[in-house]
Amino acid sequence: MHTPAPDPRRWIVLAILSGSLLLISMDTTILNVAFPSLVGDLRPGAVQQLWIIDVYALALSGLLVTAGALGDRWGRKRLLMAGFGIFSAASLMAVVATEAWHLIAARALLGIGGAAIMPATVSILRTVFTDAKERAFALAVWAAVFGGGMALGPVVGGLLVQDHGWHSAFLLNLPVAAVIVAAGLRYLPESRSPRSSGRWDWWGVGQSVVGMLALAGGIKQLGKSGVADPLPWTLLLVAAVALTVFVRRQTRLDNPLLQVRLFAEPAFSVAATAIFLPMVGMGAILFLVTQWFQYGEGYTPLQAGLRLLPAPLALIAASMVAPSLMQRFAIRHVLGAGLVVLAAGMALPWTLQQFTGVGYPALAAALAVMGLGAGTATTVASVTLVSAAPAAEVSSAAAIEETCYELGSAMGVAVLGSTAAALYRGNLPDLELDGPTAAAARDSVGEAAHIAERLGGSVGRALLDTASHAYTLAIAPAFLMAGGLAVAAAATSWALIPRDLRPTENH
Repeated sequence: MHTPAPDPRRWIVLAILSGSLLLISMDTTILNVAFPSLVGDLRPGAVQQLWIIDVYALALSGLLVTAGALGDRWGRKRLLMAGFGIFSAASLMAVVATEAWHLIAARALLGIGGAAIMPATVSILRTVFTDAKERAFALAVWAAVFGGGMALGPVVGGLLVQDHGWHSAFLLNLPVAAVIVAAGLRYLPESRSPRSSGRWDWWGVGQSVVGMLALAGGIKQLGKSGVADPLPWTLLLVAAVALTVFVRRQTRLDNPLLQVRLFAEPAFSVAATAIFLPMVGMGAILFLVTQWFQYGEGYTPLQAGLRLLPAPLALIAASMVAPSLMQRFAIRHVLGAGLVVLAAGMALPWTLQQFTGVGYPALAAALAVMGLGAGTATTVASVTLVSAAPAAEVSSAAAIEETCYELGSAMGVAVLGSTAAALYRGNLPDLELDGPTAAAARDSVGEAAHIAERLGGSVGRALLDTASHAYTLAIAPAFLMAGGLAVAAAATSWALIPRDLRPTENH
């Protein structure tokens, strides 16, 4: 089959799309280091704190399917530009926020803008990179930027928050978005899907949004309130019904919002799993570690962000090497090995805790090993997933891929973050404080740190030391659980990916 001539603008397009993705991925984690100063300023409650962190990824993941299909119909470049308009307006709302709910609303709107941007990045890459090897490299850059952006978010956030306060974490979005829009209007090609004709599936939109939000909200609430609360089970039931109806409807339509039959291809399904399960662990770990650095070790936001650097540096390096490994070795082995390395890095803090305790050198080594494993695994999984999808279904593939990234990260904060919080409360001894104060200190390590600062003196120091020790003991088991998810993904990869699969375009 004749391969179209390469687009001469393709490397400029890759740079523009990488900048777009970097901004979106950084916003997933940039608040991790800004969070303590934000909490001190806005004083959100425990539930509001979780919503401030989670609502961005939840809104984004809930709308990715709809956004991917809308880009096919309306134009991917046009939707990307509109997404940046929404993203910029939401960033401005966050900068001027004076109440916790203002910030929650702004973060939700940021998620809507991000949902409009993200599927277009992969779809446009698929359009301009027609050579399989070049496409594999471009997708490796995509994976490196996305994973590196999530890990660099706390570093950039620390640099900004150190001198300019938490508002600056959102203010950064405005000039970057302006540059990307200016370059995008000039260089990005417009493209649509040939199958995007026909009536718009409003029922499918409603079912997918309700199902995804109920799923995410149910797991989040389950991690917060426990198995005895009926609310999370109600939400999960709503999610199961809505998503089941959505999937059945999509299989019957000639022009579905989401081509769910892609999951019938084993390589596609395994690649999606190999993105989702590790992201559950990585999302939780990045959140927990940044909290530990600031609350447990007393680092400033900048110091905390810089101490995360082993993860993004290793991830970016591994992502750049992964395409070469895919050409030399079977995909199943490269992917499985990357996931095993990731699991080893996640298990390292718990292992060391059994013998010597956990300090920064141990965490730095663990972050570097995790970055190597995550960079290898997510790059291989991304290339495999896109290669396994027909060209006409690239938007569906992109929506599924990015839902795995975003929903996985949000689920990690919700489930493993709540698990660590429960272990923290269980590790705390009886506090010699009055009832309401002790209850607040048990609610989260952040509250304990603020109470300790308010009390001051030897009493405050003793409370902070106690809370820090309890939190340190709590996060290592959460890391081990995350490692178990990576091992499960590795086993699935070796079992189901064909031995002879190579990173070439199959359709």
